Amino acid sequence: QVQLVESGGGLVQTGGSLRLSCAASERTFRFYYMSWFRQAPGKEREFVAAILRSGSSTYYGDSVKGRFTVSGDNAANIVYLQMNSLKPEDTAVYYCAATRNVLFFDYYRDAGRYPYWGQGTQVTVSS
Repeated sequence: QVQLVESGGGLVQTGGSLRLSCAASERTFRFYYMSWFRQAPGKEREFVAAILRSGSSTYYGDSVKGRFTVSGDNAANIVYLQMNSLKPEDTAVYYCAATRNVLFFDYYRDAGRYPYWGQGTQVTVSS
């Protein structure tokens, strides 16, 4: 089945930047929402950002708003997460998620709504 593959994680200092990428294995398999979640050890999976396939709407978790930007390339079936002003509390495994379904209200924040997931990429921000 179609797979999502994240890349771009790594180790950065506080205040630094990273750009994550999520690519679908099949360019013709189109998703309605593509989103980013993160999970630190012992913590619940947290919503980070989401983007509609059209790119007309983006959504962000309160903890990253103003620092992170999500964007997409529909033709290539790729989404990006530009992360600026990184803080140690941003340290987590970042996961790409996608769904072909329409999600109403704030349901895009619910990890359980997404049937497709990437393997995750580690982001570590040093103090």
